[in-house]
Amino acid sequence: MPNVLVVGSANVDFTVAAARLPSPGETVTNGTLLVNHGGKGANQAVAAGRLGADVRFIGCVGRDPSGDAIRVALAAEGVGVDGLAVTEEAATGTALIAVDAAGRNQIVVAPGANRALAVAQVESRARDFAWADVVLCQLEIPPACVAASLALARAHHAVTILNPAPVPDQRLEVLGLVDYLTPNEGEAARLSGIKVSTPGDAVEAAQVLRGAGAGTVVVTLGENGALAIGESTLTVPALAVTVVDTTAAGDAFNAGLGVALGEGRALPEALRFATAVAALTCTRRGAQSSLPHRVEVDAILG
Repeated sequence: MPNVLVVGSANVDFTVAAARLPSPGETVTNGTLLVNHGGKGANQAVAAGRLGADVRFIGCVGRDPSGDAIRVALAAEGVGVDGLAVTEEAATGTALIAVDAAGRNQIVVAPGANRALAVAQVESRARDFAWADVVLCQLEIPPACVAASLALARAHHAVTILNPAPVPDQRLEVLGLVDYLTPNEGEAARLSGIKVSTPGDAVEAAQVLRGAGAGTVVVTLGENGALAIGESTLTVPALAVTVVDTTAAGDAFNAGLGVALGEGRALPEALRFATAVAALTCTRRGAQSSLPHRVEVDAILG
């Protein structure tokens, strides 16, 4: 059982499933509502726990019913929440999500309390970094907290994974602390400055990001699987599934990758495992409600 520490965001999600996504200024009606818990960090923590890892979470919620419910839900999943801070300064993060009949989504986030997480709060959890085999970060919390987390992880010899989403306007200065960088095609394009339209473009973008300091760059390609650029180039196809909702698929992939690496798996096997976790997530609605358990992943992998 690997020890996985997730430092990141926790939100309440309001998801509306409709026949199609609206154009600017348009109202699309006859949708159905699902209220769920989300946030990239919390999603990854729940996913890692369901895949068999021992998980701890560092983040921040508001002193409100949503924040209380998130803490209870994470604890019920077996996630350690001693590092989940509470702030009076902002409400718990909230995401508004629209999903069409093909499973494509549009997401708008009010980060709220996620932006109130302080470096001092991260550094006060040094024992969690010493405990961790793998540390997972994203970019929905303050950049200084991400930098502090990656530095602490490196100091304690944990494997570091950075899911660079959402891509910030400023340059990422922490790539030298990242063992595995996991952008999707759009994120790889924005971070590298290279338009990504083909797998070849993704390889070129990944090489640029490696040159900027990242160890191995894993570009997720949706229905085309994933590719990894490190000492060599690896490609892994996606599993064929009926897509219902792609929300949290990227979080599921990152959690799967982290758990597999924490188990000591070689990268090709870890990528295959991660793509299976992501594929299963796409077959259900919602964020955390869609995340699969280990027995399901083992079954689909045969």
